[in-house]
Amino acid sequence: MTDEDRTRSGTVQASTRGKAASVLAANTFAFTICFAVWMMYGVLVTFLVDRQIFAFDSAQMGWLIGIPVLTGSLLRPPVGMLTDSFGGRPVMIAIMLAAAASAYLVSFADGFWGFLLGGLGFGIAGASFASGVAYTSIWFPPAQQGTVLGIFGVGNAGAALTAILAPRLLGQLTVSDLDRWRLLPRIYAAALLVTALAYGFATFPRKPEGAGQTLRQRLEPLGNLRVWRFGLYYFLLFGGFVALSQWLIPYYVNVYTVSVVTAGTLASAFALPSGLFRALGGWLSDRVGARAVMYWVLGLGIAVLVL
Repeated sequence: MTDEDRTRSGTVQASTRGKAASVLAANTFAFTICFAVWMMYGVLVTFLVDRQIFAFDSAQMGWLIGIPVLTGSLLRPPVGMLTDSFGGRPVMIAIMLAAAASAYLVSFADGFWGFLLGGLGFGIAGASFASGVAYTSIWFPPAQQGTVLGIFGVGNAGAALTAILAPRLLGQLTVSDLDRWRLLPRIYAAALLVTALAYGFATFPRKPEGAGQTLRQRLEPLGNLRVWRFGLYYFLLFGGFVALSQWLIPYYVNVYTVSVVTAGTLASAFALPSGLFRALGGWLSDRVGARAVMYWVLGLGIAVLVL
């Protein structure tokens, strides 16, 4: 290899590293915003009932708070397959645009069914995790996967972002007119649009290997028992996190009769550390192995529950 070839190779590697860092930063920020939007109803529905703007009963509140989570969860497999076929960049942008449109439509809701349909729509924001993970991972070598995906997982802190900011925003917006709650979903929609635009400038096209696989080939991992086992672990751990992130706010309001602002602050104390622990867990996975870290977490969780 000549000096010129080495120089060219070094330049290409530096360029690739720069693009990879940009993609990681953009994906992490986009996932944070998507996660914040995904958790919107935990605050909004609680506020609307607490201020007697809408008289949703407990069952209706459960449906409204849970339906975006259900949508985001069920859409993750097809979103993941679309990412494998077309790359994460267009899929992530499409998710943010679709979620923005649905969040905006929530501002016109006048009853349970309007909120339910809106939640079904913006719930797609939760599927951004599947696209973001796949798109981030292809830019980095195997030895860095844990650290990189842990950094991406910091986006979980979007739950804390909503818990802290949304109650305060609603309080300021509705000082003179309670009906101005409708501005909150519009603000979320605008945040998604701005993020999608910035994301388009900060990321670069890249498809994973095997982008031309058939549907049958993509579904082959479902025949592996390990996939289902890890899915169960994820259901218990991440599912518990999402459930508590949504339900702690109405729980604090209804049981301890605190304000929505105070409830949001208390809930954020639970949600915010999760992002930091994700980064730490990813870093540890690269050093001691993902299986060991996962079993440590499961064991620690059981110990805490026993205590």
